[in-house]
Amino acid sequence: MKTVDVKLTNKNYLVKIEAGLLQQAGQLVADVWSPRKIALVSDSNVAPLYQKQVADSLTQAGFQVFCYDFPAGEASKSLTVLGDLARQLAADAFNRDDGVIALGGGVTGDLTGLLAATYMRGIRFIQMPTSLLAQVDSSVGGKTAVDLDSIKNIIGAFYEPDLVIIDPETLQTLKQRDLVEGYGEIAKTAAMVGGDFWSLIETINSPADIMTHATELSARSIQFKADIVMGDEKESGQRQLLNFGHTLGHAVEALAEGGLRHGEAVSIGMVAIMQIFENNGDAQAGITDTLRDRLQAVGLPITSPLLKSPAALDKVKNDKKNRHGHLNLVYITKIGDPQIVSIPSTQIASFLKLSED
Repeated sequence: MKTVDVKLTNKNYLVKIEAGLLQQAGQLVADVWSPRKIALVSDSNVAPLYQKQVADSLTQAGFQVFCYDFPAGEASKSLTVLGDLARQLAADAFNRDDGVIALGGGVTGDLTGLLAATYMRGIRFIQMPTSLLAQVDSSVGGKTAVDLDSIKNIIGAFYEPDLVIIDPETLQTLKQRDLVEGYGEIAKTAAMVGGDFWSLIETINSPADIMTHATELSARSIQFKADIVMGDEKESGQRQLLNFGHTLGHAVEALAEGGLRHGEAVSIGMVAIMQIFENNGDAQAGITDTLRDRLQAVGLPITSPLLKSPAALDKVKNDKKNRHGHLNLVYITKIGDPQIVSIPSTQIASFLKLSED
């Protein structure tokens, strides 16, 4: 079993990664929680696949389990669904000594995490991510949120889990597009880490290769994110490195209105931002083509006409990373050398080559 130890100022927790861990869910949870009520939350896609198996394991370990589900999709990451889940907790008489478990992808983790953070001002929380994107990104680091209309993740909280359980076998039930979008975040991380991690990325030439190396790809990505989060839990400094590809990526993702997955948008955002910095002479010549090659190798998109839309500038200006009249942009000068640069709001359009109305 691969284990990543996340040690924060006020909390420590483990990320456990190994094929078959969902079958041991009850014992793994019992190692960190005493017997209590547990709300096992999944979306309508994941619930039929894994919810009963995990619920049975938890029950055998002495927990009282309540299974909740909600409609799959980004649209459920909303205040409405958050309220519905909170009402279910209240109806089942959950209190602050009980817990909730997110069993599913990124939407489930973000939504359930915010539910845990806000119900009775905080209830115990565990992540069991079943998608590659959730496993390598959203399940670690404590960011929880819901969307408000088309504004992603605008209402949320930092709320760390007590445990993260990652079972790579769940990736076998993903559609290829869902698997590949998670790789967008992995490639983002590897480009910043460099070294052996990037050498591994250079061997990934198909979705099948992603599956073959899923455990190692996840462990390396999570270790980097954990190291960053441990040094900057609330995103006031180096944690902003994790936003590589996200400033423009979030813009095209929002404008696509469901037509792009998050990892696909990050792929587009990375290529777009790197082309700007390379053209400006701030990044190694050819670095953008290097990224393009690795992303295209598994079928990720690398461009979008939405970046030419005047609405893209509005999305960037309204990004929550825009602070005190400046927008911090992340890029790499070369593989393994990430940097953050602050751009005044008045220069965002010209610097990013975005159209204005």
